Amino acid sequence: MSSTPASTGWSLGDIVVRRVDEIELPRQTGPWLLPDATKEVLDEASWLRPDFADDEVPRLASHSFAVEAGGLRIVVDTGIGNAKPRANPAWNRLDTDFLGRLAAAGFPPESVDLVITTHLHTDHVGWNTRLAGEGWVPTFPGARYLTSRTEWDHWAATDLDEARAQMFRDSVHPVRDAGQYDLVDVPEQGHEVAPGVFLVRAPGHTPGQVAVELRGSERRALITGDSIHHPVQLSHPHVHSCVDIDSAQAVRTRAQLLDAVADTDALLLGTHFPRPTAGTVRRENGRYRLLAEHGVDMPAASA
Repeated sequence: MSSTPASTGWSLGDIVVRRVDEIELPRQTGPWLLPDATKEVLDEASWLRPDFADDEVPRLASHSFAVEAGGLRIVVDTGIGNAKPRANPAWNRLDTDFLGRLAAAGFPPESVDLVITTHLHTDHVGWNTRLAGEGWVPTFPGARYLTSRTEWDHWAATDLDEARAQMFRDSVHPVRDAGQYDLVDVPEQGHEVAPGVFLVRAPGHTPGQVAVELRGSERRALITGDSIHHPVQLSHPHVHSCVDIDSAQAVRTRAQLLDAVADTDALLLGTHFPRPTAGTVRRENGRYRLLAEHGVDMPAASA
C-alpha cells in the first residue's frame, strides 16, 4: 500500500469510505435548489457557518464516495461527468480530472466492482460513461451498476423532456445496452449488495431513491443521496428541494433517516455537502445539528 495520501476519508473498521471531489457548485445553486434556505433560516443555525454556508446562501458540491468493503471497490454516485451537453450552464461540457482523482484514491476505473446509483438524476450518473470516439461507453468496464427497480420503472414510464432524455442517452442507456445495469428490489429492511453495504429506501426526491448504509465493524455511516441535500435540512427538515417530486414524502424520509442516526456515532455523509462533507447528528433544542468530522488524508486503496 502506498504511503502517499490520496484522498480524504473515514474508517469504519473493516469498511473505508473516501470522498472523491468533482466540482464545487456555483454560489447561485443554493438559492435555486433550496429556495426556502434564506439568510434568516441560515441565521437560526449558526453552526452552519463557515463550513456549510456563507453569510447569505448554503454551499453545495458534487462528489462521489469510493468505498472499500469485503474486498470490493464500490463507487456511490458518479457526479456530472465530462464533455456532456447539459442545459445547466454549470454542468455543461465539464472538463475535470475526476478520473485522475479516483485513480489516485486507488480506484482506477478498471478496478471498480460495483457502481451504486442512488437515483437517476443528471448529477448522479454522469461518470457512468465516458466519451470514446463519437460514442459513450461505460467508464467502469468490469463493474455491475445498481439502481432500484422502483426508480428505473418510474423513469421508464415518464414522458421525458429533452434535457433528461439526453442524460439517459449518454449516461444510462449505454450501460444498460452493455448489459451492466442490475435492478434491485429494496425491501423495508434494506438490501445488502456487498458485505456491510445496504441500500435503504429513501423516496420523495424521486420515487425510487435509495440511501446507502455502511455497517462497518467499528461504526456505521449513511450516504444521503438527495434525501438530504444540505445540512440546513437538519435544523429545518421542511426546507425542500425545488426538484423534489414528492416534497411531503421527502420530509418524512429525512425525519426517518435522521432519527435513525441521531445521538449515535454514525457518520452522515452528504452527497452534496461541501467540505468537510461528514459529521455526526445531534438533537438540540428540538432540532438536529451536524457536528462536522473532517476525515483524514488516506493512502490509496490497497491493490
